[in-house]
Amino acid sequence: MSDAASDPARPNSTRLAILIPFAIITLIWGSTWLVITGQLGVVPPTWSVTYRFLTGGVAMLAWTAFSRQPLLLDRRGMAFSALIGLMQFVLNFNFVYRAELHVTSGLVAVVFALLLVPNALLSRIFLGQRMGGQLLLGSAVAMAGVALLFAHEIGRDPSVSGQVWLGIGLTLLGVCCASVANVLQATETAKRYPMAPTIAWAMLAGAAMDGLYALATVGAPVFEWTPGYIAGVLYLGVVASAIAFPLYFGIIRVIGPAKAAYSSVIIPVIAMLLSTLFEGYRWSPLAAAGALLAGIGLVLALRARRPNR
Repeated sequence: MSDAASDPARPNSTRLAILIPFAIITLIWGSTWLVITGQLGVVPPTWSVTYRFLTGGVAMLAWTAFSRQPLLLDRRGMAFSALIGLMQFVLNFNFVYRAELHVTSGLVAVVFALLLVPNALLSRIFLGQRMGGQLLLGSAVAMAGVALLFAHEIGRDPSVSGQVWLGIGLTLLGVCCASVANVLQATETAKRYPMAPTIAWAMLAGAAMDGLYALATVGAPVFEWTPGYIAGVLYLGVVASAIAFPLYFGIIRVIGPAKAAYSSVIIPVIAMLLSTLFEGYRWSPLAAAGALLAGIGLVLALRARRPNR
């Protein structure tokens, strides 16, 4: 008997079919902040973004063909994919990659945790999804944790300069663009089309737009032919994009953008845990308290039932 059948009143967000992919994408995206830093330097950020989603789009298209799903969508479906590509795979990631030129990857990850705020607001405005008391409480607790993590990251560099605020501003722009793409995935239009080809064409359209923008702003393609850079492109393109985004968008379609965005609250905690293992990151009481509150907020939010509209 499935866990869904055993307790029909149980919130979808506490079922294994949601919790397992939720955990997978959180672990994957918690590692990407470190990998992205290796994509910056020799190669301009826009070209790195282009290579990532070209790789991801090709991988998704190959999976679509292998699983015998339709490769082509109708005109409306292709236009919808292009819109997803623009918001998620062009604007969002170009802002994030550029933010990491100005601030640490840890601070970018913490600021991106604010994704749950615009996701909840846009879901209420455009999808009619209310948060409910328990979800609001979980959000408040999680945001308190994010505030402590933010204070910790800022405290690591007391000389807060214009560069830091520029990086934070770029991250917030990325958050807003990602939120629009998240909410689009919860619309009836998104549910009308199969997931794999929709995301494949969104990534390929995004890569094309990224490439055109890169040509216009930084010139001819630049590539770093080193094992580290190539491995980073493959990891970000295949694992963090072609595998993670279908899982994440699938979660959005079931539990809504507001709850799905709680992955962004836990991702900086995962990033700090990985940094502890590989970079010798030292935890402070402030960071530990922030991580604990973020975890408590996550549990409260995922256990919340969806209120009546």
